[in-house]
Amino acid sequence: MPYDITMRHQQALEPSALTTIGATLHAIQAAITDCRNAGKDFESDPAVVLLARRLATVCEAKPADLALRRACLDAIAEIRRHPALKTLAYRGVAYDEPAKRVFHSEGRAAMRRLAEALSLAEGTYDVRSDKGGPAVSGDITLHGEEVWVRLSLGPLGPDHEIAYRKVKGRGDHIGDRNRWASVRDLLAPDRFAARLQRELGLTIPAAEPSRLFA
Repeated sequence: MPYDITMRHQQALEPSALTTIGATLHAIQAAITDCRNAGKDFESDPAVVLLARRLATVCEAKPADLALRRACLDAIAEIRRHPALKTLAYRGVAYDEPAKRVFHSEGRAAMRRLAEALSLAEGTYDVRSDKGGPAVSGDITLHGEEVWVRLSLGPLGPDHEIAYRKVKGRGDHIGDRNRWASVRDLLAPDRFAARLQRELGLTIPAAEPSRLFA
């Protein structure tokens, strides 16, 4: 045991200084690292187990499970009411990998909602995500038989995050000239679908406006 040390055992025996979740989690993680360095099983290490129990003690002062579950459900509803996509589009995601992951995840979801609003049947369109390099936002694209829509944070700035055009099949990567819209338009899929149908002369019927995500 050339790398075994006593600190985790001492901290487990005298945990009074561990009064917050953050401090206790840090102590647990450090103890697990010590076990790995010593070649020991941290699942059965007495110090790790005692420190994990200390975490339960620290959490006893927090609200009851039912209140916490309700708070989680409220947080989920709030996030869904106010998607991060618009905020991320305005502030940019270049050189911020976590933000870029959220941008692409929400961008793909928004494109699928638009496809639904356009009454596109499954198998008649593609939603693609190309993250590109770290210095750019990358692209999220909806490509159907008649319509092509792309979300990207390009050099044109605000209100030009969405490019769209009419195409002749999913093999058509040129199509007509690009038109431009704001990311806000994408977040109101029924209204944007009606606009695409009107401006591009689509033959597919857009759904009646009913859901607004802006």
